Amino acid sequence: MLERIQETAAFLKERMHTQPETAIILGTGLGSLAGEITDKYEIKYEDIPNFPVSTVEGHSGKLIFGKLGSKDIMAMQGRFHFYEGYSMKEVTFPVRVMRELGIKTLFVSNASGGTNPDFAIGDLMIITDHINYFPEHPLRGKNIPYGPRFPDMSEAYDKELIRKADAIAAEKGIKVQHGVYLGTQGPTFETPAEYKMFHVLGADAVGMSTVPEVIVANHCGIKVFGVSVITDLGVEGKIVEVSHEEVQKAADAAQPKMTEIMRELINRA
Repeated sequence: MLERIQETAAFLKERMHTQPETAIILGTGLGSLAGEITDKYEIKYEDIPNFPVSTVEGHSGKLIFGKLGSKDIMAMQGRFHFYEGYSMKEVTFPVRVMRELGIKTLFVSNASGGTNPDFAIGDLMIITDHINYFPEHPLRGKNIPYGPRFPDMSEAYDKELIRKADAIAAEKGIKVQHGVYLGTQGPTFETPAEYKMFHVLGADAVGMSTVPEVIVANHCGIKVFGVSVITDLGVEGKIVEVSHEEVQKAADAAQPKMTEIMRELINRA
């Protein structure tokens, strides 16, 4: 595994003429940020040795390098999901490659169903903690010596980055929520009973990504900041049939607010 990570990193280093310490996984709600990257150069996933290829509608597949404001960044346009049939090692492979490339801070976003009755569709939720509800743990197997065998997860989401994001949101008059994100394997949306159970467990929002990447980033010593767009509601009395297209539509509507916060935060981080 380590040899494959290093092989991929070596391939990318030969083609990189910047040295970013900041990476972004352009999940749902952050797609437009790619258009703001300047001096950019791109590498398709299919051209990168050992890289999986995204299969989900709405998710492109390439690494983008360039500048966001004054900061050198690396962005993943298209992430990998457990429900696509990938193993957790494949889902999190790019994060380990990031570590080899010298990435220090990772920004992630996702679409999620809100289980908190105070949430509304279109809300932005800054992730303060998560619950790992995936059936396979991303660190299962031989420990890769990027971190300890039993890594601490008491601050999976960096508190200083959360504080800065709150300040930026206040400056710009953008309403944000805070909450716990629960990651589950998908690809089905939750039943009313499952939404209720997850809320009882302490989740404010539920989605199908993010948690594996965040766990591995923490193991690699990479700081993390995450945001969820609430695209549907799993609250009793407010649950309606939902489709992937409707989730995408709600995320697109919230995109300008999320982009504004992330852009400013990345430049202040």
